[in-house]
Amino acid sequence: MPKKSKKNVVVSRGKRKRAIARAYVKPGKGTLRINKLSLDAFTSNKYVKALINEVITLIGPKWKKVDVNVNVKGGGLMGQVDAIRRAIAVGVSDYFKDDKMKEELYAYDPALIVEDTRRVEPKKDRQRKARAKYQKSYR
Repeated sequence: MPKKSKKNVVVSRGKRKRAIARAYVKPGKGTLRINKLSLDAFTSNKYVKALINEVITLIGPKWKKVDVNVNVKGGGLMGQVDAIRRAIAVGVSDYFKDDKMKEELYAYDPALIVEDTRRVEPKKDRQRKARAKYQKSYR
C-alpha cells in the first residue's frame, strides 16, 4: 500500500515481471524523473515515451500540481515501462485521494491499477526449459 509521510510525499510501487518501480509523488510543477533522468534522457524510444505520456494524459490537469520521481530496476525495458506506468498511476491517484481518477484509469487499462501477478516459471531439472522436455530418438 502507498505510504504518506510527514512531508506530504506519497510512495507507491509497480511491478511487472522482474521490474520494480517506486514512485515518489510530492507537490511541484509537473516534472517526471526516472532514475534521476528526464524522460527524454531515460530512453529515445518513441513508443516507450508514448506509453508513459499516456498515463500523464489520463491524469489530466492535476499532473501540473505534482512532481514524480521514479526509481526502477530489474527486468527489461518494457517490463520497466509497465512498472513505471502503474507506480505513477497509483501514486498520483493516492496523492489526491481521488477514487474517481482511479476508476477512470482502471476503465482505460486495468493494468494501471491492478498488478500483473504472472511470473516466469522456473526451469526444471533434466528438461530443456520450464515445460519442454529433451527429445528421444530411439523410438
